[in-house]
Amino acid sequence: MDRLQAMTTFVAVVDCGGFASAARRLNLSPPVVTRAVAELEERLQLRLLTRTTRMVRVTEAGARYAEDCRRILAEIEEAESAAAGTHGAPRGTLSLTAPVLFGQMYVTPVLAGYLQRYPEVDAQCLFLDRVVNLMEEGVDVAVRIAELPDSSMQAVRVGRVRRVLVAAPAYLQACRAPERPQDLTQHVTISASGVATQPEWRFSIDGRATTQRVTPRMRTTTNDSAISAALAGLGIARLLSYQVAPHVASGALVPLLEEFEGAPVPIHVVHQEGRRATQKVRNFIDMAVDSLRANPALR
Repeated sequence: MDRLQAMTTFVAVVDCGGFASAARRLNLSPPVVTRAVAELEERLQLRLLTRTTRMVRVTEAGARYAEDCRRILAEIEEAESAAAGTHGAPRGTLSLTAPVLFGQMYVTPVLAGYLQRYPEVDAQCLFLDRVVNLMEEGVDVAVRIAELPDSSMQAVRVGRVRRVLVAAPAYLQACRAPERPQDLTQHVTISASGVATQPEWRFSIDGRATTQRVTPRMRTTTNDSAISAALAGLGIARLLSYQVAPHVASGALVPLLEEFEGAPVPIHVVHQEGRRATQKVRNFIDMAVDSLRANPALR
């Protein structure tokens, strides 16, 4: 098996999580796939996969090599397309990740337009409220809502959001709105940050960062349920501004303690490959950046 075929086979094993499933994808026999990876490891003098009787896992070195293989194979495909006169028509699978609600509200509309424009591309979306490792999970593009640590990733800033407190008008009719963070101890609160018994909400008072401990009546791991509870008038929820922007605009939720908000949180579109990104990635990033920067809810 030549080197490019071996790379293709190895990437399939990593993506499929096993030799048998990779063999089915490639229409090869499992022994051929196993032998190809073994020969690749022998040539590189490097352990790429850890094998047990129950699973196959990629090593750290194997994950880096798999990402390099994906880039090389994609560049070859682009070169062949250009030589055949079809350059300019992205193809293949675009994988992307974003937080759940952000993916639903802002990424999906961009992606739908992108897929309609480029019919030879399909997409895999990982909308999760956790940080997905692009290299380990083979993801092309990510939306990150946070300050980014220094890394080799390429990042384009597209907006910012705020951490806001909101409540329904019905709740505020029954309970006087808080005037300062300390007043929250006298209110029903809704926490969407996990299951901590007493989460701490951060504020800024006279330019100094401070925290206020609250004892939520409702604790939830999903932002959707916190928003639903706030809309129902249960109490005060703390969420990101984009998550509640439509409800604030309609008057269904009212912002509270805006003068005590902390610093806004930046939004970035992140990818790995820099200038060597494949055309399908470059084209999607261009569309996403233009769309997100134009959205008033993200300014």
